[in-house]
Amino acid sequence: MSAAGNADWFRLAEAALPGAGLGGYALPPEVRFIFAEGSGARFRDADGREFADYVGGAGALILGHSHPAVVAAAQEQMARGSHMFGALSDRAVELAERLVADIPCAEKIAYATTGSEATAYCMRLARAYTGREKILKFEGAYHGNHDYAMISTFPQAAGGWPAGKADTGGTPQAVEASMLTAPFNDADAVETLFGRCGDELAAVIVEPIQRIIPANPEFLAALRAFCDMRGVVLIFDEVVTGFRLAYGGAAAVSGVTPDLASFGKIIGAGGPLAAVAGRADIIDLADPRRKGESNYAYFNGTLHGNPVAAAMTLTLLDELAKPGVYERLETYAAHFCERAEAVLRARDVPAIVARVGSLWQILFTEAMPSNYAELAAGDAARMRQLDLELLKRGQYVLPGVRRFVSLAHTQAELEWFAEALDEACENLVLK
Repeated sequence: MSAAGNADWFRLAEAALPGAGLGGYALPPEVRFIFAEGSGARFRDADGREFADYVGGAGALILGHSHPAVVAAAQEQMARGSHMFGALSDRAVELAERLVADIPCAEKIAYATTGSEATAYCMRLARAYTGREKILKFEGAYHGNHDYAMISTFPQAAGGWPAGKADTGGTPQAVEASMLTAPFNDADAVETLFGRCGDELAAVIVEPIQRIIPANPEFLAALRAFCDMRGVVLIFDEVVTGFRLAYGGAAAVSGVTPDLASFGKIIGAGGPLAAVAGRADIIDLADPRRKGESNYAYFNGTLHGNPVAAAMTLTLLDELAKPGVYERLETYAAHFCERAEAVLRARDVPAIVARVGSLWQILFTEAMPSNYAELAAGDAARMRQLDLELLKRGQYVLPGVRRFVSLAHTQAELEWFAEALDEACENLVLK
């Protein structure tokens, strides 16, 4: 079906895939498309239509699509061998050494396949290390697709702490009971919770940027102090921020070092690879030579340490380590968002462009939110409408979801977005 268009592919997708989509996302029929090929900051769909990409593989493609050096690394490794299980490959060892050197909290790393796996492994390690069961997460935080993560990620109403509510059917009640919640960026609420049940906590897991909301530096420092006082493992979920916010991740710039951190997205360079990094005494609980011990933490996956993804990641890290890379990304993101803000003001649209580093999103709120409740109080319907209008104009954003700029974005994409946003705002106001 090489000559098939979007409609042809969707006839097959409707029959074979739930909602004719992948996972939790299925675009409305009027804007949905089938990806065909991508290069740099743009891609084409099966009908030949061009899009500017602000989803970037959920943030994985910081160099853009089909970066020549990453493609070459993948091709070279494919020729040597694409898969290895039960024994190490040279590329997996080389990357592990590099990650231990480059990630602030990493005394050792353990491989996973996805970011969801990595956060699940972090929780397992924390429980094994402390002998406790409960995990504290923050309302509205996304830590992946597993049962322990899908608690109060998309709550219909804020509050009700510390009890959380399962976001998906099929979640055991025991899982729900083992997860506690608190409002993001609220150190006082966390201190109160620690006073009530700190001795029951195995870990606190936190995103340095929750969706599009940055953690206050004082908040992260308070979490570190609370965890130290009660012997609780502090986990940074750096699946999004790792090697995007800065080289080495959020811990490299926040001044706060967690005990464990989960990495994905950029770790893998778009391939099937993720990792848990952290203290050696905790990571070593996954040593397979400890099987049979009561606190042995099982890690295993067919694609863990995949050599093709490892080779791609080594090349990507070389690109990111070049002088001035993050300064260039920050400068572009700032100019991009300033231009978008100017369009919104000129059109008198009551929205802001929220930005943290190269992450951005247009929010229908009066100010930058500091927690899930403030984010949820915005005009979600109007935000979705604007995003759909952008999609119609060749700007690939997922409605209501944060987005990214990459190192492949140029002034041409900025100008195209500004024009598309202006037209989208005009249409929005007319409605």
